[in-house]
Formats: sequence, C-alpha cells, structure tokens
Amino acid sequence: MKLRSSEPFWLEKNGIVKSYPSVREHLKTEILVVGGGITGSLIAHQCIDDGYDTVLIDKREIAHGSTSATTSMLQYEIDVPLNELIEQIGEEGAVANYRACANSIDTLGKLSKKIKSVCGFDKKQSLYFAAYKKDVAALKEEFKTRKKYGFPVVWLEPDDIEKKYGLRNTFGGILSDIGGSIDAFRLTHDLLSYNTEKGLRVYDKTNIKNVKYSKYGVKVVLENECKISAKKLIYCTGFESTEIIKDNFVKLLSTYAMVGEQHESDQEKLKDTLFWNTADPYIYMRTTDDGRLLIGGEDEDYVNAEKRNAAIGDKAVKLQKYLKKILPDYEFVNDFAWAGTFGETKDGLPYIGAHKKFNSTYFVLGFGGNGITFSVIGMDVISNMLKNKKHPLEEYYRFDR
Repeated sequence: MKLRSSEPFWLEKNGIVKSYPSVREHLKTEILVVGGGITGSLIAHQCIDDGYDTVLIDKREIAHGSTSATTSMLQYEIDVPLNELIEQIGEEGAVANYRACANSIDTLGKLSKKIKSVCGFDKKQSLYFAAYKKDVAALKEEFKTRKKYGFPVVWLEPDDIEKKYGLRNTFGGILSDIGGSIDAFRLTHDLLSYNTEKGLRVYDKTNIKNVKYSKYGVKVVLENECKISAKKLIYCTGFESTEIIKDNFVKLLSTYAMVGEQHESDQEKLKDTLFWNTADPYIYMRTTDDGRLLIGGEDEDYVNAEKRNAAIGDKAVKLQKYLKKILPDYEFVNDFAWAGTFGETKDGLPYIGAHKKFNSTYFVLGFGGNGITFSVIGMDVISNMLKNKKHPLEEYYRFDR
C-alpha cells in the first residue's frame, strides 16, 4: 500500500536528513523493530534504553511512510470523547487513558530535549469547538466531565473565541491547557541518530519476504535472502499491519492536509493553540514552527491510493473554503497539499501488545488522531511486556477486547 501522495511538507522542509544502508548480511539480535517511522523510532529508543541489542528495519527510506504525512498534533484528547469512552470501557479506564495521553506530551517534550532534537517541540493549548449549534449541548457535557476529573479546561463562548483567536462561525468550545506540536519526521531521524550512537542498528530499503514465528523467537527472511534472527519482533507498521493481521480490527480512512506559505504576521493569535471541531469528520489546524498555517481533515473511507490521490485538489479547495469561513481575514496561500491513510478504531484506542497468531511478537499500532501520543504510551507498555511485567493500561489495548 502507498501511504501518501505528492511530497508532504515535512519532506520538502527537511530534505534528506540521513541515509541508512539496507541489510546485506545475516543478522542476529534480541529485538527486531519493523517500521522506521515515529513509532518505530520511539520503541527502538526504549529498547536501547532498556539495554537490549536492537535492530530496526524499514522497507522505505526512514520516516517516508505515515510519518511524512502526519500533521503531528499532540493531543491528550482521544478521537472518542471522554463521555463516550466512559460508556464504552468504564470510568476508570477512560480517565486513565486520557491522563496517559496528557502525560505522554510532557514525556515527549523531555525526550526531545534529552536528545537535543531540532523537531520544534512546542507545548500548546487545545481548542475543541462546536462546528454546529446542535453540537453545543453535548460539548458542554464533555466539558463538565473533563472538569470533574481534573483536566485543566475552561469553556469559551463564541465571542470569546473570536476575540482571542479571530475565529468566526463557531458555537463555543473547550479550551484545554494540554497540547503540543512537533515535526515528527525530524524527531524520528533525531531519535535514530541518537540511538545509533548507543548501538542501535538501522537499515532502510529492506523488504521482508517471510517470517517464521515460534515461542523461541522469530526468523525473518528478506527479499534478498538475507536472514534476521531475533528473540522478539515488534511491528510498528501503522495501518499496513492490516496486510499482516487479517482480523477486521481497524477501519482505514484517507485524510487530507495542506499548509500555507509563511505568513508570520498573522500567526500571533493562532501559534500557541491546536484547533479542531466537532464535525464528523472533524477539521483540525495548527501553525508550524516556521510560521505557516496547517489545516487538515475531509476524511473518507480508504478505497485505494489512486482514488485517494486523485481527490487531493478537490479536498484542498474544500479545506480552504472552510478556513475562509472561520478565518475570513487570514490570507492563506496554499503551498503544499497531500493525502495519507490512517486507521480508526471503534473506541479510539490503539492496539499494543501480543496477538495469539504471532509467537514472540508484539504490535504497537497507534491509530487515530493520537497516533504519536499512543506510541509514547506504547514505549512503557512494551518495556513492561518484555520484562514480563503487567502494565495498568494493557488490557485496553488488547486485540481481543
């Protein structure tokens, strides 16, 4: 499957950061991480930090899959509102997952500082606003629930939103003090560079031909007939995991995004906040660290890469039309537009852990709008599992939930 179309902004912005070799000899390791995007780089970092001999491979160049197409909004808010998640999995689990996502943003900030990343990590507020008048009642109930459990939120009326941000045609919203943004493409490269200095072996353009799973470990045969033996395999392959796991466990969607030309004079009211609305599918936007406005959404069911890519022009027009509706005074000039594919689960939660059909193997699949924060949580979950310890959230991420 092709994950993206055209050249996303992050690829153009960063260029070639670093190239890695392909595997050209037989390898033996304790941990094999499959997937060289933001998730794989985080999990590999944790494995190295825990002292495991670790190899990471990717069939593309590093970070050229979903990571190059992500908008990198760091939200504690799961795609399923807290009220609804409580109904689905219970009060304790829902609140714990929201708190874990909130904590993961701070963890990511500390990690980016530790490795001296130039990913532009920035703490931000988050405004979740009503797209339609009919959404206000439910959104106010969501606000009360978040406030009840101690999340730092305030309610803003439409006039407050317009005065604070210049946004019009909203119907009120929840302003949270928890949020952030990064350049995930750059952070991925910075993480891998940091960890190769500590012994991580990284290979790109390395395709898997087949895998033999056993309780004693895995044996991977590559397309060039080289072999990798590992005690544990960890798949960090996002929605492409559907090519491995045949269960109907995730719904695939195409999403669209565009970023405008640098326009720093207009960013003052917007630069410290993430924005997303209650529409289905929802529209989201944020500024970048080099003074641009990024807007995305217009999700639809994924059919194939060709159909998804052909829709980019029309989707960009619709996104720009909506932007004009809520920010009529903003002079947006489209600079890049692209598409990506991602997965959506019924409860908005990831799949992290083992699958009964794959011995000696774990999956870290952070679907939805919280893919990056779920991957940070996955670092701790997988670390515990490799040590045969139980993580308090692992039951919510099971494949058989």
